[in-house]
Amino acid sequence: METTTDRNDIKSFTFEELMEQVCALGQPAYRAGQIFQWLHEKQAASFAEMTNLPADLRRILEERFELVTVKQEQVLISAIDGTRKYLFALPDGNVIESVMMRYQHGNSVCISSQVGCRMGCRFCASTLDGLERNLRPSEMLEQIYRIGRDTGERISNVVVMGSGEPLDNYEHLLRFIRLLTDGRGLHISQRNITVSTCGLVPQMRRLAEEKLQITLALSLHAADDETRRQLMPVARRYSLREVLGACDDYFQKTGRRMTFEYSLVGGVNDTPSHAEALARLLKDRHGHVNLIPVNPIKERDYVRSERKTVEAFKNHLEKYGINVTIRREMGRDIQGACGQLRRSCLSSRT
Repeated sequence: METTTDRNDIKSFTFEELMEQVCALGQPAYRAGQIFQWLHEKQAASFAEMTNLPADLRRILEERFELVTVKQEQVLISAIDGTRKYLFALPDGNVIESVMMRYQHGNSVCISSQVGCRMGCRFCASTLDGLERNLRPSEMLEQIYRIGRDTGERISNVVVMGSGEPLDNYEHLLRFIRLLTDGRGLHISQRNITVSTCGLVPQMRRLAEEKLQITLALSLHAADDETRRQLMPVARRYSLREVLGACDDYFQKTGRRMTFEYSLVGGVNDTPSHAEALARLLKDRHGHVNLIPVNPIKERDYVRSERKTVEAFKNHLEKYGINVTIRREMGRDIQGACGQLRRSCLSSRT
């Protein structure tokens, strides 16, 4: 459940909403542009930083609006590849995690969309303590803004694939995307945003109607309903047929091909017969398969597939003409799997 509201959360206002608020205060309309720039381009952490605003206006803003910021509690830096994993504290004391990865094509940040998660995927640490609450748009943006300020580097790609199910926080996710891509802010291209889902079919179909140019990534993880139900409780609500139908609809409405995430779990979904079933399932679909050797977590007994098994799985898919890659492993030495750092923090509090 929500512990905060968007009522006075100024960083979650669209530009149009901010304009209304500014005019209601009796201020000239151009002040909205100045404030929006401070919030989303200059990424001010306080109203006091907004030095081209009159002191009286800054005082009024301080009194009437909440300026949400997150506090950097911890950062782990991989000695292997420089990946940075952040633990952020929210205004209400909850903690979330984010990851910055450096690639040749630019810096990518993976953010959380919820505090915890209620989807229950068996190999994910994010779900172990359930869902605490949804993140507000401002709290999602703040992860990107704080990492940019900490590193002094531009963020060019954003992946909503950290803790939480983004489509379970649909309205806030959509507002976050609009703000992130606004030309008056960071102006990150929609094509440089990826949203991951475990397969919430109604929300997937709704998202297709928005006709955004983001990439939608489906956590597939199995080519048959029985195995998928074993790994992902959400599969009990929506069959593969329903989920893949929503994927087809997304491609038809947006022209954006799907990404199919497939976490390989040793002895569970990584055999040649599993590869064959996946190839037959996806061979006529417009998409790309991302194979992910699972990150083991101590609370589960799943193990990662051996490298030769992963390569054989990839080769089998390629024989069917399927576009497939093995995800480059980032930050394995710094608790890289979703939810691991947050969970270790929560454990230390008890």
